[in-house]
Amino acid sequence: MGFSLIDQALGHIQTIWPAIACRVHTSPARPIEVHRLRMDTPDGDFVDFDWRWSIKTDSPTLVLFHGLEGSSASHYAAALSRAAHRLGWNFVVPHFRGCSGEMNRSPRAYHAGDYREIDWMLAQVRLQCPTSPIFAVGVSLGGNALCCWAGEKGAAAKSLVESLAFVSAPIDLSACGDAIDQGLNRRIYGRMFLRTMKQKARLKWKQFPRLFDLEKVMSAKTIRAFDDAFTAPLHGFGTVEHYWQTASAIQFISTIRLPCLFLNARNDPLVPILGVEKAKRTHEGVDKIEFQTPEFGGHVGFDDRFFYAICDWLASKR
Repeated sequence: MGFSLIDQALGHIQTIWPAIACRVHTSPARPIEVHRLRMDTPDGDFVDFDWRWSIKTDSPTLVLFHGLEGSSASHYAAALSRAAHRLGWNFVVPHFRGCSGEMNRSPRAYHAGDYREIDWMLAQVRLQCPTSPIFAVGVSLGGNALCCWAGEKGAAAKSLVESLAFVSAPIDLSACGDAIDQGLNRRIYGRMFLRTMKQKARLKWKQFPRLFDLEKVMSAKTIRAFDDAFTAPLHGFGTVEHYWQTASAIQFISTIRLPCLFLNARNDPLVPILGVEKAKRTHEGVDKIEFQTPEFGGHVGFDDRFFYAICDWLASKR
């Protein structure tokens, strides 16, 4: 059943308003009081982890993998931080490369299927919290990447994480890429993402001239065109079609062996609910996998009650 124009408009409002409210009521640089820990990567780069520590040494740790162009300054990071703080948990946001306010050093950025990066990040969290139960939440692009990791690791994921939640995750990248490149989505979200991604691409080109076709990147008018010119070739996928097909998390769900929650609003303007419903039908009744598809919430536009409920769900699956 399709949504009315009013419902579609509400989806946009619920997507946009939380981000605006977060900027108004908090510092855009650090909306939560955090301790930044920079970790060197095996390839000579760095990743910044923003921590909010509990006073209890053995408290559970909640790890957030942010969305496209997100950070610890994102509204959902503030919401999850509040939820973790209420429960007395540690909270940490590992930033994808180039998203912590400083360009990364290596000839790469980040992408939606980067499960190896997720694995390394979680291993660093485990080193910091050797006795702490760890829960992980992936939001939007971070949710897709975390889902890919869980599927790739299978039963071995249990050594790092107790349970997982994926919020507004674009598990079918082709469908989501097409959605963001059309109509109002393209004018609002596509334009916003392209502005910051092109800025970073230009900085990356200055670091590594001729690493990619800068003119092709800067002329991109859609997310598809940008991923075809920058994200795909930079990370070894070749074309955008290969990237989106290879990195879509929907193909990894069947091999996940951890308790996991998929939370997608039916009026999400960026993640078509048909793809989520297909995954739900395919995996309905599968042990440890749960889908929640509320009517409203937009794209990561859920209020604090949902984020509190996510934490309660994660803890209940230990």
